[in-house]
Amino acid sequence: MSALSNNNWSRRSLFRAAAGMAAAGTLAACGSNNGRGGGSGSGTQLTQMFHAYGEAGVEQAVKRYPTAYKSADVTTQWITSSDYESKLFATLLTKSAPDVFEFHPQIQMVKSGQVADLSDIIDPVKDDFNPADIKSHTVDGKIYGVRMIDDPQFFFYRPSLFEKAGVKVPETLDELIEISAKLTTSKMKGLYLGNDLHAIISPLIWSAGADTLDDKNQIAYHTPGVVEGLKKMRKLFTSGDLLLGAPTDYWDPSALNQGLCAIQFCGMWAMPQFQKALGDDIGVFPFPKTVDSGKQSVYNGGWSMFVNAKGDNVDAAKEYVKWLWIDQKKDQEDFATSYGFHIPPRTSIAASATKLKSGLPAEGVKLFNEFGHFDNIGWTQAMIQASWDLLANCVRKAGDPEKALDQCDTTVNRELKKLFG
Repeated sequence: MSALSNNNWSRRSLFRAAAGMAAAGTLAACGSNNGRGGGSGSGTQLTQMFHAYGEAGVEQAVKRYPTAYKSADVTTQWITSSDYESKLFATLLTKSAPDVFEFHPQIQMVKSGQVADLSDIIDPVKDDFNPADIKSHTVDGKIYGVRMIDDPQFFFYRPSLFEKAGVKVPETLDELIEISAKLTTSKMKGLYLGNDLHAIISPLIWSAGADTLDDKNQIAYHTPGVVEGLKKMRKLFTSGDLLLGAPTDYWDPSALNQGLCAIQFCGMWAMPQFQKALGDDIGVFPFPKTVDSGKQSVYNGGWSMFVNAKGDNVDAAKEYVKWLWIDQKKDQEDFATSYGFHIPPRTSIAASATKLKSGLPAEGVKLFNEFGHFDNIGWTQAMIQASWDLLANCVRKAGDPEKALDQCDTTVNRELKKLFG
C-alpha cells in the first residue's frame, strides 16, 4: 500500500530513510491520532504502530480489525508524518515503545534484540507462506516478523502512446532509453523513475545478473554488468527524456495519470488509481535487463509485523499478531486487496483472491512470480544508503562507476564486519 497523498508518507518499502536503529536521538511524539480496540476488559493493553498508508479506508481497517479481539485492548498509533522510520526508532528507545509495529526485515533489529522470535507462531503455517517471504525474515533458523503484504514494483505505461510512437515494450535497458526518447514530446517526458532515482538501484543490480549480497553475506553487486548499467543510467539522466522534479514521487501514480510522462516506475498498490484515471490504457513490464547476460527483474517490497522484544507484554503481543496476521484470513485478504492491490504472502489467500485473478492485477502477479526479488535481511539501512549514494555519484553527478563502487564497498564491508565478523 502506498501513500497517495504527497504530504503524509515517506516512500514505499524500497524508498527508506537512511536512519538506523541507533540514529534516533530524541523521542518523537506519536500524536493523538489513536484508535482503540474493543477488547474484553482483560486488563492487557497493547499498542500497535503503523505508518500512514495513503489509500482511503486503510486507517479505518487497521483500527477496525482489533475490535474483534477479545484477549487485549489494542491501541493504534497511526504516524502521519513523512519520517515514520525515525519516529519508530526513536519511540522504541523509550517507555512509550509500541508492543507491535510494522517495518521491513532488518538484521540489525535481530542482532540488537529489538524484535522477538516468532517461529513458534509461524512454524505451524510456514508452508502456507511464500518461501521467499520466510527466507527474508529468517536469521539462524529463526523467523522474525510476519509478512502482511507483498508489493511488486514495475513500469506502468500507456499502450496507446506506444502504438502511436511505433514502439514495443522494452526488454533491455538500451531499448528503454531508446523508446523514452521516441515518447518524449514538448509536453511530456518519456520516462519517470522518481525524483531521486533511489527506487531503481536494486532492480538495476538484479537486471545486470548481480545481487546485493551473496549467500555468504559478501558483496555481489560490484560487477562489470552493474558498471555498464550505471553508465547507461547516466546517459538516460542527461538525455532530456527523463522526468525530473515531479510534484509527487514514484510511489504516487499522478505523473503518468496526469500526462507528465509515458512510462512510470511505480508499484502494484497504485493499479486501481491508474485504472480509474486511464481505463484500459495501462500496462506493466518488468525492469529490463541491463546487459545481455542479465535478466529482467521485479523488486518485491512490502510490510511486515514485528513484536517488540523489549516490551512489557511480549507473549500477549505475539498472541495478538498470531490472531490477526495468521488466523484472520478474511482480514488479511481485505488488507491486501481492498485498498489498492497487493499480493497476500499466504499462498492459500493469494490463490483465492478474486481481484488478482484477471486483467492488470493478474499480469502483475505473473511478473512477481517470474521475475521477483525479495529483501535480503542482511542488507542494512547503512548499506541501502551507500547504494543510494552510489547511484547519485554515478548518475546525477557523473562520477566514475568503479570509484563509486569502491566507496560503496568500503561502507558495506564495514557493516558486514560489524554484523558477521
